Amino acid sequence: MDIPLKPGEFPFTRGIYAGMYRDRLWTMRQYAGFGSAEESNARYRYLLRQGTTGLSVAFDLPTQIGMDPDHPLAAGEVGRVGVSIASLDDMRRLFDGILLDKVSTSMTINSTAAILLAFYFRIAKEQGADPRRIKGTIQNDILKEYIARGTYIYPPRAALRIVTDVFSWAVREVPEWNTISISGYHIREAGSTAVQEVAFAFANAIAYIDAAIAAGLAVDDFAPRLSFFFNAQMDFLTEIAKFRAARRIYARLMRDRFGAKNERSCMLRFHTQTAGASLTAQQPDVNIVRTTVEALAAVLGGTQSLHTNSRDEALGLPTEESALLALRTQQVIAYESGVTAVPDPFGGSYYIEELTDQIEREANEYIERIDGMGGALTAIEMGYPQAQIQNAAYEFQRSVESGARVVVGVNRFQSEGGADVPVFRVNPEIERTQIARVIALRSARDTGAWRASLEALEAAARGTENLMPRIVAAAEALATVGEISDALRRVFGEYREGG
Repeated sequence: MDIPLKPGEFPFTRGIYAGMYRDRLWTMRQYAGFGSAEESNARYRYLLRQGTTGLSVAFDLPTQIGMDPDHPLAAGEVGRVGVSIASLDDMRRLFDGILLDKVSTSMTINSTAAILLAFYFRIAKEQGADPRRIKGTIQNDILKEYIARGTYIYPPRAALRIVTDVFSWAVREVPEWNTISISGYHIREAGSTAVQEVAFAFANAIAYIDAAIAAGLAVDDFAPRLSFFFNAQMDFLTEIAKFRAARRIYARLMRDRFGAKNERSCMLRFHTQTAGASLTAQQPDVNIVRTTVEALAAVLGGTQSLHTNSRDEALGLPTEESALLALRTQQVIAYESGVTAVPDPFGGSYYIEELTDQIEREANEYIERIDGMGGALTAIEMGYPQAQIQNAAYEFQRSVESGARVVVGVNRFQSEGGADVPVFRVNPEIERTQIARVIALRSARDTGAWRASLEALEAAARGTENLMPRIVAAAEALATVGEISDALRRVFGEYREGG
């Protein structure tokens, strides 16, 4: 058994800071976004008044895959699973009255992450903020989209270029911004095991770091701004050990494989979200208990940021009441439970230490296997992680259906009758409003400046120039998310799975 050093000491098994939550609590970052920018803005203001300490933006599917609201394939999806953002004007509405130099914002966006960051950068400047001081995160983790989630646009190698262009640009322009949140979360939601979640996330991280170094960046210039996004599932002790093992794997990876000299480059900083896959439509109030158990595991595992899911998310988007209760869950853990008084309360537990060692060992075996295939990009093109996740998901479902794994209210302890929980409904009028807005924007903007900005972006994409300055210029010329994405589609093409 590997007895770890103190919290704040390499390899950071017990936490990346010596005092952990005694010195500073995790960021309570509630994920929200729906309908129009105005409606989401109202929800953000509400959450900030209730004590949330960071915003987290959910975007609708058209925004995520680079389609404007009037695109034929966007029909029925505008504003449904997140906020609809088509232009710089929408971004202004989204953050109206919210000072971007006073709040930390996370944006769950991948294929179009560069565009949304350009919008945010521009709005911060309009507010008079120093972009070098704004704080936040874009997910920007495109590789896991091919593995587990599916909101990709371009072929993987072209998409990876955009990611590294963001890294390089951000070092100069937004140095306190986290340019990627490498996600194990969606890998776990797709059905992976805890070990696979960690291993595949780090295999992807290796690919990003290799690409950034190949593009001429020094590891210590960008590594301190890398962050991760993990899932907290219901296996309480496994989750605590998983987070501890992940910190140790990452620290050694950065020091020994990539030669990082800056200690901050070796610190695994991560956001955690409780498991959407664990929520049930049956007896939704029981989801409050599930979320509490998962949130506590994340805190005991040393997360830097946390989102707690709402009880009604198996039925629809969270209502305001449910979102507030989810936030209060974090606040009770933080201020009433007493667990924040001790960094790594489980440190030294025989079971937790052995489980931490086991997860580290098994995750490293996966990473070595992927290295042997030529790295994450090649493994994804071969379908290896996808097949491993599918097999794990199948085995999990079999265990539920056989009764070997108990899910309260689903395969045992069922109750009669349906769920008596109010369900949030998105106003269908929002889609028509968004379409009208984007049409009006196109007719009012300077057509010459707009066309020139997109032509310059296409030319840059055909060469080797960093794309971010061109994307920022297109955003300023009021090019839409769909138009900027289409300019890149004309150069890079679109990815088709299995094609």
